Amino acid sequence: MNRVNIYRTAAKEQTSISNLFIDEYMADANDAQLKIYLFLIRMMDANLPTSVSDIADKFNYTEKDVLRALKYWESRQLLALDYDAAGNLAGIKVLSLDNTYEPPRTAMRITPVLSFIRPASMNTGLTAQTAKQPVPKPVLGTDADSRRKYSPDEIKQFQGNEDIEQLLMVAEQYIGRQLTHSDMQTILFLYDQLHFSSDLIDYLLQHCVERGKKDFRYIEKVALSWHEQGITSAKDAQNASRKYDKIVYTIMKSLGKTTNPAPKELEYIHKWTKEYGFLLDVIQEACDKTVISTDTHRFAYADGILSKWYQAGVQHKADIAAADSSFKKQSESKKLSQKNDTRVRKNGFNNFTQNTYDFDQLEQTILSN
Repeated sequence: MNRVNIYRTAAKEQTSISNLFIDEYMADANDAQLKIYLFLIRMMDANLPTSVSDIADKFNYTEKDVLRALKYWESRQLLALDYDAAGNLAGIKVLSLDNTYEPPRTAMRITPVLSFIRPASMNTGLTAQTAKQPVPKPVLGTDADSRRKYSPDEIKQFQGNEDIEQLLMVAEQYIGRQLTHSDMQTILFLYDQLHFSSDLIDYLLQHCVERGKKDFRYIEKVALSWHEQGITSAKDAQNASRKYDKIVYTIMKSLGKTTNPAPKELEYIHKWTKEYGFLLDVIQEACDKTVISTDTHRFAYADGILSKWYQAGVQHKADIAAADSSFKKQSESKKLSQKNDTRVRKNGFNNFTQNTYDFDQLEQTILSN
């Protein structure tokens, strides 16, 4: 097919979109997310106010759809959402795209008149008496069989709760299928035993689905991790996710990677950050050494470096020089030992080419002279 030239006529009003947005973000976003983001950019450039209800009316979406799209772009660090003391959405900051991997700078701000009220954290008990009592933080094991199982009557009673009914419907929309009995047990476990608010469960489902994970065992694993970290709100979860995403993409960039991390690469990153507990600057130092040394299998190479540092007790970047010096001395000592072994094997008695003789033939030669 012939190449096509793209050109335009002069226009009085234009909305500028970053090439980085087109190259790195557009393909992963759905139709609603794209429309809403582009509309926000247009309103920001024109310095015009807007609201969630206005955006919903313009694109024939629900206000919940609009808020989900806003939260999606916040999770990708393209927006920052501001809330007032009452928990109402009060402002949207459009963040710059100068550098994907560095903390974005604040651009112009839209200050909308927003009608959506963020759901407050809900009490988890089934009765008014239970709701009044403080909820202790449960001590939970990893064995699912040891957790409380809900009877059909209890599930039916939960479904009579308007918030739970809405939550189950939202979960089906995220997962893309009808929920099984086991799926419902997991959601009720999050709501009733982990004491997650419906807002936090909504964000948990969105967080997992956006990463291609619709398995409820994975969703529960993430929830338990958040519970252990003391995360009690969607905002806490967003901050934790943003911090982890920044670490992931910084490591990817340090290793010369420009794509999203593969599952195996995420396993390495999780190992370095969670199991080894290394700070980002230590991991970056290992990445720098890796890039200098090899063009292939960089994650495995960096893992070798970080594993040695972990065994040597490295905790901070300042500890690296001493650990590397110790490794160097051990390596030189090993080489010297191997060299000495070689000298012993090749001394004056055996360091020559051995000859073979036919002694019977030699005897006959001597006798004949």
